[in-house]
Amino acid sequence: MPRVLYIEDNPDNRVLVRRILMASDYDFVVQEADNARKGIEMATAQPPDIILMDLSMPELDGLSATKQIRTIPELNLVPVVALTANAMDKDKERSLAAGCDGYIRKPIDVDKLPDEVMFYIRSKHDGRAKQ
Repeated sequence: MPRVLYIEDNPDNRVLVRRILMASDYDFVVQEADNARKGIEMATAQPPDIILMDLSMPELDGLSATKQIRTIPELNLVPVVALTANAMDKDKERSLAAGCDGYIRKPIDVDKLPDEVMFYIRSKHDGRAKQ
């Protein structure tokens, strides 16, 4: 079962994404963190198969959190995908420059989200196999 860590400060968004992923055919296990620091701690303690990262959070934003995650050897190969309402092209570029492996814009497409998440998990896994 693929393990997803969703780091998001908005509880409604966390509930929506969890429900979408858990209702899919992929049997996702979804863990949630309501802030970036907690998310980094959770990911370090038990690395997930993917991290979905909101970019706009108080205290520690998603870009800074992703940069921190990329310095942790145990998490270096875990895909981090920005899941955000920041819809400008520069936001996508900034997230990729910070170390994100992908970018999904909100509002999310409920029919596509599970497949998008699996795409990033498989892509990172395939990349590891080639190294």
